[in-house]
Amino acid sequence: MVSDAPDRGSSPESGLACAVVLITGIMAAGKSTVAQALAERLPRAVHVRGDVFRRMVVSGRAETLPGADEEAAAQLRLRYRLSASVADTYADEGWAAVVQDVVLGKDLAEYVSLVRTRPLYVVVLAPDRRTVTEREAGRGKTGYGAGWTVESLDHALREETPRLGLWLDTSRLDVSETVDTILAGLDRARVR
Repeated sequence: MVSDAPDRGSSPESGLACAVVLITGIMAAGKSTVAQALAERLPRAVHVRGDVFRRMVVSGRAETLPGADEEAAAQLRLRYRLSASVADTYADEGWAAVVQDVVLGKDLAEYVSLVRTRPLYVVVLAPDRRTVTEREAGRGKTGYGAGWTVESLDHALREETPRLGLWLDTSRLDVSETVDTILAGLDRARVR
């Protein structure tokens, strides 16, 4: 008898079939690179980039800045709902959905409540401020400025974000080592 069910062998990678993995952290923490590398390591995976939903807004976009108004907060919540829904839809179809976005503070617990897929894993990349500053300087895109600083987002991460999932100081880890650590720590990353 042939089964259409995903193979859930004993490797950590196979345990992520039909799962959602949220990778979060501050800007320049390495979320995009790590999420892509993790998805590439899995046998059947997608990389859901949260910022895509922000960039889809052609007119009327309200940027999320410190002290932003209710419209910006509403658009951020919409972005989170959209990425959670997309991740759930892929997981329903047998894919591992690796979601990557900046989800900090109380928004992290709220995001977790949006995802209905089980298992759900949360990985928080938390390199030190110096490492983030160096990574930001070496990137082709700029995340900081316009009111955001490494210090302000790092404070929001470390002081206002609930300790859900697997928190990793990736200051001294390369991308491959980070993915290895995530796969080895799935039991601690699982939140549902």
